[in-house]
Amino acid sequence: MRIAAFGFRSMPPAKGAAGADKFAIELFPRLVKRGHSVVAYNRRYPDVFVDVKEYQGVKIKTIKTIPKKGFDTLWHSFRCTFDIIWHNTADIVHIQNGGNSIWALPLRLFGKKVFISQDGVDWKRDKWPWYGKMYLKLSAFLTAHLPNEVIFDNVIAKRLFEERFKKQYEFIPFGSEVDTSKANTDILQKLDLTKGEYYLFVGRFIPDKGLHYLIPAFKKSDSTKKLVLIGGSPNPSPYESDLHNMADSQIIFPGYVYGDDTNTLMVNAYCYIQPSDVEGLSPVVLTVMGLKVPLIVSDIEENEYAVLDTARKFKQGNIESLTKEINFCESHYPEMLSLAEKAQQRALSVFNWEKVADQHVQVFQNS
Repeated sequence: MRIAAFGFRSMPPAKGAAGADKFAIELFPRLVKRGHSVVAYNRRYPDVFVDVKEYQGVKIKTIKTIPKKGFDTLWHSFRCTFDIIWHNTADIVHIQNGGNSIWALPLRLFGKKVFISQDGVDWKRDKWPWYGKMYLKLSAFLTAHLPNEVIFDNVIAKRLFEERFKKQYEFIPFGSEVDTSKANTDILQKLDLTKGEYYLFVGRFIPDKGLHYLIPAFKKSDSTKKLVLIGGSPNPSPYESDLHNMADSQIIFPGYVYGDDTNTLMVNAYCYIQPSDVEGLSPVVLTVMGLKVPLIVSDIEENEYAVLDTARKFKQGNIESLTKEINFCESHYPEMLSLAEKAQQRALSVFNWEKVADQHVQVFQNS
């Protein structure tokens, strides 16, 4: 198959990366190994881009976009759509993010098979202004009807779409396993961290992720360890500044960290905390589970589905509840380790990247 893909930021990941980029670097090289050709469209921002032509067998085309939040995705996706049609770069187009569903129409008019990966209920995300949420609600309708198939990575969003639009959609979860054979501990020395002496969060600094609960909850807890917050805002953000203002000397902001260094930070953490208000099926949570690292998550449906009974949960948005779980982690660590072992068994049996790749091939061929 000749496949083109857009809707993520870059392969390999760069500043501003998120779950869509993790998905891209795990899935598309596996499709190449199965004998298919893949062209992936990277974004080039005025100050951020990855200067590569190929990544693990995937051909990379880098197209400029604008720094304006929200519009950067639409403008880049429009240019990708034009390039795919004009240069006939593929017969199958894989689009991440239902906000890009409008581009399924011209692609299908020009004979392309179009597949959209929908990772959650986008209009619920607080990062969007009112007009952004209105557009995403419209896009949900387009997502439901324009592409050849919609692929959901979590059963909650799939159920919502099926109930609303009276149609059946595909479900393929994210994978969880990572290769830690190349990992070293240089990043620990660089950040002055000690194995088992820090809590960890990795992701974007946006309201959806709940860091405004995590920081005060951690400060109220009994822990004397550090809290390491990896990531930042994809665009300049007052929210990120507010987070820095909340912090004290126990809380560290190293900025963006990628690849093997991120996995090293995860596997050496005392506990990982995911305080989100809104998620799809979080690839970070699945990775942490696969690495057998103790885990605390908010009790939103998507997290509940991912972890089942293999992690500690706190009431969404409740600082006191999260503080209580951090204190539990401090005083009942053998129980946390036992849960982490169960989490790894669940992750590696249910959420497997090789299976994910095979399922995508099947959907692309049969739809």
